[in-house]
Amino acid sequence: MTEQIQQSDLQDTVPRTPAAAWQRLREGNARFVAGESMHPNQDASRRQQLAKHQNPFAVIFGCSDSRLAAEIIFDLGLGDAFVIRTAGQVIDDAVLGSLEYSVANLRTPLIMVLGHDSCGAVTAAHGVASSGQMPRGFQRDLIERIMPSVLDTQRRGNHDVNAAVVEHTKQTASRLMEQSRVIADAVSKGDVAVVGVFYHLDDGQAELVHGHGTWLPSR
Repeated sequence: MTEQIQQSDLQDTVPRTPAAAWQRLREGNARFVAGESMHPNQDASRRQQLAKHQNPFAVIFGCSDSRLAAEIIFDLGLGDAFVIRTAGQVIDDAVLGSLEYSVANLRTPLIMVLGHDSCGAVTAAHGVASSGQMPRGFQRDLIERIMPSVLDTQRRGNHDVNAAVVEHTKQTASRLMEQSRVIADAVSKGDVAVVGVFYHLDDGQAELVHGHGTWLPSR
């Protein structure tokens, strides 16, 4: 009965502030880590409810890695999150347009940039920094966009791949603000917050590493 009540609460209340959205994601991740996922908003009635509209409370821009399924690691359901994924959470014009849509049209109060340890794209950039040999094709574009984070980390004497992932997550979150007036204005008004999160593959913990906004979550 308790679980049914809790699931009902999750379905009926949609966080509309950055703080409330972050709290919902933290709670979902805690359930996932503990092996107590509730799988809310995944039934037929939820599907029917969303047939003509959506009202997500967070937009999650993360790496395409198959182990980084946002709806699972934050214990979410249909309509809860607007999810965008590219290898190494690399920004391009389509990503920025999608993020702006979520803020301007869907009124989503929280943008999360989600990186993870042992990221293949960052590892590849790390290798290129050592060898100087770029991959062929469009993978080169990915490496070039990640390389500033790798080089900045190495200049500080840290050659750990995961340190570069954290730096890349931070720089990506900052770049959203720099490149998008829509996002920057929403953050300055307090309507939206941008957070950078580092996900640990082994234990499932989602760790806050960066934030922008008049409201900043506690760690």
